[in-house]
Amino acid sequence: MNQLIESLPAAARASLLALCEPVALTLAQVLTEAGAVTRYVYFPTASFVSLIAELDARHRVEVGMAGREGMVGMQLALGHKHDPLGAIVQGAGLALRVRATAFQKELVRSAALRNRLLHYVAVLMNQRANAAACLRYHEIGPRLSRWLLMSQDRAAVDAFPVTQEFLAAMLGVRRVGITGAAGDLQRRGLIRYHRGQLTVLDRAGLEAAACSCYATDRQTYSHLMER
Repeated sequence: MNQLIESLPAAARASLLALCEPVALTLAQVLTEAGAVTRYVYFPTASFVSLIAELDARHRVEVGMAGREGMVGMQLALGHKHDPLGAIVQGAGLALRVRATAFQKELVRSAALRNRLLHYVAVLMNQRANAAACLRYHEIGPRLSRWLLMSQDRAAVDAFPVTQEFLAAMLGVRRVGITGAAGDLQRRGLIRYHRGQLTVLDRAGLEAAACSCYATDRQTYSHLMER
């Protein structure tokens, strides 16, 4: 189950679930383009999504992820009908989908849902500010380790598909930088990468290799969402 939905009081949870339809998300599926009118919101249950900031057709970078801890389409809670970010499925699997119009009506009706999502907005604001600082000041190796940990948290498995081209785009670096950083992690026995399949071999070692942003993001989520 999606953790945001689970955290709602029973009546609010049942009311929202009545609007949801289960959908299977496929790898690399584009859920929305930046600037497009929001048609659906998604609550991943066994999938995860990269949230992408796009400067132009050639320059884009990941600024967040949404897995079972969150949702895609958060801007509707703030009254905005257009997606500020692109959303691409990074981990295939199931999600719950709600039409944007129905979700907006539910936001008006349910104070509990509005309150819960405002907490989540605070989480996203903190995490995206952290992502901007991380992109500017942290080296590729620790950032890659952080990204892999974030992906493993949401995939809930040790192995998942990913290409070096995708990693380079998500981290905003050249592919040669990813090749070098991934090679270093592999030589240290922390990961194995073969034919587009990445396996985390040493979770504790990868946490030690990651930049401090990984732990900061987890602490921010726990602090703000457990109120």
